[in-house]
Parts: sequence; C-alpha cells; structure tokens
Amino acid sequence: MTNATIVNELRWKKFQVLNDGFVCLVDCMGDDLAVVQAARVSYGDGTKRVSDDRTLIRYLMRHRHTTPFEMAEIKFLVRVPMDCWRQWIRHRTASVNEYSTRYSVAIDSTQSTAPDEWRTQAESNRQGSGGAVPTSLGEQLSQDEHHFHVVARQVYQKRLEAGVAREQARKDLPLSTYTEAYWKIDLHNLLHFLSLRMDPHAQQEIREYSTAIGENIVKPLFPLVWEAFTDYRLGGLFLSRLETTVMQRLLARPRQGAHYSQDDFLAVQDETWRSLNRCRERDECRSKFERLGLLGPATAN
Repeated sequence: MTNATIVNELRWKKFQVLNDGFVCLVDCMGDDLAVVQAARVSYGDGTKRVSDDRTLIRYLMRHRHTTPFEMAEIKFLVRVPMDCWRQWIRHRTASVNEYSTRYSVAIDSTQSTAPDEWRTQAESNRQGSGGAVPTSLGEQLSQDEHHFHVVARQVYQKRLEAGVAREQARKDLPLSTYTEAYWKIDLHNLLHFLSLRMDPHAQQEIREYSTAIGENIVKPLFPLVWEAFTDYRLGGLFLSRLETTVMQRLLARPRQGAHYSQDDFLAVQDETWRSLNRCRERDECRSKFERLGLLGPATAN
C-alpha cells in the first residue's frame, strides 16, 4: 500500500480520545523515504533496498540525528480539554491555529470523569497521580462535576443572551471545556512530543492523546521510523555516566541468587547520593536496574 493511499484512508478519520475528544489527520508531507533521502542528500528511490532504508533510519534514531526527521511534516485536527491543551501547547515547535472563543461561541462540550476514573495525589510526585479514589467518593465527585458543568454553561449562555461580549462571557468556563486546533509539526519534534507524553510519568489524559496519535496515525504513515522510535526511545533505556559506573561496581560484587539486593545497590551508589535521605536521581537509577533485572523489587519499610 502506498503512502498516498494510507494518507487518503486516514485523512479526517477521527480517533476518539476521552469522552468527546479526538485526533485526526489533516495532511502529511513525506514518509520513511523522505527521511532516508534527506540523510543521503539524494532524490528519488535510487538503488537502495528497503532493508538499507530500515538500517539507516535505525542508525539515525540510535545516534540522535534529527534533521532528516524534520523533512516530514504532519498536520492534525484535535479536540482536547483546555487543561490538557495547556500542557500540549508548551511544545512550541509546532504551528497552531486554535478555535477562538472571542469570535465564536465556546464548544458545548466538557470532559467528564467517570466514577472509576478519579485518581488520588501521588505521595512521591507532586505533579503526578496515585491510585483510584474509593468508589463511593468517585460517584459523588462525578455528580458534583456534572452539576458544575451544567451551571457554568448556563451562566455563560445567560451572558451571551444578555449581550455580553464573547471574550468576556467566556471567562468562567471550566478548563474541562473542549477546544479544537489545527496542529502542524515536523516528524522530529512530533516524536519528541510523543516520547514525553507517552511516558508513564505524563498525565493520563494527554498520554491517551499522544498514544492515539502515535499508534493510529504515525505508525501507519512512518512504519520504519515508528519501529526505530519504539525500540530506541519508548522502549529504550538511557544510562548516565553515574549510573554506568554504579552498574559496573554492582556487577563486580558477588551475587546471591537471581538478583542483587537493595543493600548491594546502596553499597555501590554514587557518593553524591549517599548523604541524601531523598534522592530522585538514585531512585531513578534503582528503577532502571530493577527494569534490567539486576535488582530485586524494593520492599516497603
């Protein structure tokens, strides 16, 4: 199937996200071949095989070469809650044109939260979520949310009917109100967006949007790039100089059983971490070693 066929099949197809959001492809310039052409500074298919293209793309991704990936661009139409859009728009390497509530009436739709979707505040991360709230509390929170959305819309509508300017009438709309925007971005910066926003540490709502974009649009349009991206970025693991030296010291120790112990890890930790009661860098190193199977899981105190 040609890239043009895939683009035509995907164009304007809405992939639902959350209760009333979506992402869809508007247009695409380039494909896997555009990336390898830019890297080879050549035009046309030439005599290279597909396997050569795959090898080159994986080399570029592995060694963090960026400009060849900037030769492809994708334009999206997205519908997203305003609070989620605030995080999205921080990625300033895109061209954006957003639905204006100064010129038009605000979209009559808000992000609603099901009773089982409410999350507690994470204890170890000031900006993250923990587990689910109790069911009875979740039901009450969803009822309160629905009531608030209805009242906020009624207040907004009364202002419009009274002749208040749209730019002022909108000021008390909740951040859960959906907005729409065209979002055009080159492939390199899109992959950077996805690597941050598909990460487990990202907020769940924007993670759902980025996953929908990656799996449903980028993957079929750029299959070789997506394969390399998932191998080296999403599924890869970066070790700093400190982490590498800690690993070397750990591997030099005798091991009892299948894994090194948490005490073994603490014994070889970097000296700059040792005096700290709380150290995120140490915790992240520990998590990487657990993922690699070097350490057994930490036990609660």
